[in-house]
Amino acid sequence: MATRIARRGFSASYHLCSARSLSGTDVASRAWQLRSSSISLRAPFSTTRAVANNGGWGQSNKNFTAVATGGYEYPGIPSFQDPYAKRQWQLEHMAGAFRVFARMGFTEGASGHISVRDPVDPDTFWINPMGVHFGLLKASDMVRIDENGQVIGGNRTAVNAAGFMIHSAVHKARPDVDAACHTHSKFGKAWSAFGRHLDMLNQDACRFWNNHSVYSSYGGVALQDEEGARIAESLGPTNRAVILQNHGLLTAGGTVDEAAYLYTVMERSCEIQLMVEAAGLEKRHISDPEAAYTYKYEGNAETLYTEFQPDFQYEVAMSNGEVKGGTDFGRRPSNNADIGHVTLRPKLSCMLYETYITITSAKLELLNMMTDDSLKRGRRKTTSNQALKVDK
Repeated sequence: MATRIARRGFSASYHLCSARSLSGTDVASRAWQLRSSSISLRAPFSTTRAVANNGGWGQSNKNFTAVATGGYEYPGIPSFQDPYAKRQWQLEHMAGAFRVFARMGFTEGASGHISVRDPVDPDTFWINPMGVHFGLLKASDMVRIDENGQVIGGNRTAVNAAGFMIHSAVHKARPDVDAACHTHSKFGKAWSAFGRHLDMLNQDACRFWNNHSVYSSYGGVALQDEEGARIAESLGPTNRAVILQNHGLLTAGGTVDEAAYLYTVMERSCEIQLMVEAAGLEKRHISDPEAAYTYKYEGNAETLYTEFQPDFQYEVAMSNGEVKGGTDFGRRPSNNADIGHVTLRPKLSCMLYETYITITSAKLELLNMMTDDSLKRGRRKTTSNQALKVDK
């Protein structure tokens, strides 16, 4: 039985059967040896075959197939031939990320922002409008700004100046980063006061193994170019997260889903670290080899994207699709049109027409109700007159 399973490729079951024949320290040694081997948790199917092309979906998730089974490939990060379609997809997921942050309590007045690099014009990026609650944001609410902080498309409204300083510096310094998240979440602020890295205390924390830094200074509200540049520099050339001392957290990724999920995990990791520190007991850290192994599967872009999808899907369902609603920024503009804002008037016209139809339908329904009521009263009056004639 074990041999047949292994021949099919599901080597994890084979390893388990083999381990049962061992005992004592041999079991632990054998388990670690097998876990570290290149064939451990091999999927029973090819992970390089492209999945069905559904709305831009590209390769299967090579990393998630290591932990998923059942004979079906698991979709990964979608690929797009059309940058305008990718723009719309990014904005929808960006709005979903804000809804997730709102549900998790990451709001703090007008502070906090998520940015996404524009796939059509990579020298510009999208950010949330100033002073709008995360839980109310839709794809159409996002603002596109240039490298000078000027609004050039999307929702024409003011944005957070500190947010622009931080995010513009990150996008300039890191061409590989397409999205960044920063809020003043509670546990991130609390842990940042220590000016320390996170310890590898559990599986989730291993997502930041050798992949996060500490900005060991507080330069006040980031309203100057220099402060934004220092934060970007502290993030480093490859890290995807930075703890901002006395300030909070910032995460970055190749997709907004990756950056947002990293943020939620880092906030929770800060909470766990604070609880462990408060217990005052001796801590048992995960070793570097174990942390490296965990990071390989749990800290890659595909897995982080996939991990965020349940939360995103939940927000879409709870909002009845509103999170994706509003102006469609995914259409190609006409000549000399304002990129990222071209469909507002057609969409508005469509909305007005739909409103007109709705009002007209309501009027007709009301008129029918009044007519039916009049007819009923008329029939009652006729019946009464006939009864009077009979009495006479």
